[in-house]
Amino acid sequence: MFLDITSQVCPLTFVKTKLMVERMAAGQTLEVRLNAGEPLENVPRSLRELGHSILSVHPERTDDPNGVHRLVVQKN
Repeated sequence: MFLDITSQVCPLTFVKTKLMVERMAAGQTLEVRLNAGEPLENVPRSLRELGHSILSVHPERTDDPNGVHRLVVQKN
């Protein structure tokens, strides 16, 4: 599954991600495209607090660590 929240601002970034994860079955993964800054800090942290596993987080472009990132989360 895939979700692009680059056009959203906090707290909608987490709300949209949480709603998508809630619709998934346990064990499924979701790739989230999100901006650096608040979304990159808050979304993974909040998902971990809900008990989900963050499988990876990395910038789309290695030459732009402050740009768009990809987060892969597994629903537990």
